[in-house]
Amino acid sequence: NETTEIANANSRQNIRKLVKDGLIIRKPQAIHSRSRVRRALEAKRKGRHQGYGKRKGTANARMPEKVIWMRRIRTLRRLLRKYRESKKIDSHLYHSLYLRVKGNMFKNKRILMEYIHKKKAENLRAKQLSDQAEARRSKKKESRIRRQGRQRAKQAQILQQESATE
Repeated sequence: NETTEIANANSRQNIRKLVKDGLIIRKPQAIHSRSRVRRALEAKRKGRHQGYGKRKGTANARMPEKVIWMRRIRTLRRLLRKYRESKKIDSHLYHSLYLRVKGNMFKNKRILMEYIHKKKAENLRAKQLSDQAEARRSKKKESRIRRQGRQRAKQAQILQQESATE
């Protein structure tokens, strides 16, 4: 009978034959569902189960300060590079800002952008003022030259009159 046939099966070939005959059937694999895990992760993404009681490591172990720093520095340097390539800032301003970024002067991108706009406005204002001063100087110089020319002409005229009267 089948029981003794199965008991006597001692080779792979015998087992294959019994599987083919249908005397041996493969058990289905036990299902290991991940639905509960997925649900828990979804909740964690929303910020649940993350309170003080659930934390084992230090804040630095959970999210290293170095990683945060690297992300920030890369973001700010990328912005500086982009601004320099698109000619929004010149290389001098780029270099001074690069060093300030390295020195932890800017907390985030928004603050760096505000600082850049402020600096550009300052530089523009300084340039306008220097241009105005230069224009004023050149105008004064021209008027001085004209006045000297008029004075020379007047002196020459007076000398001519004096020489004519003598």
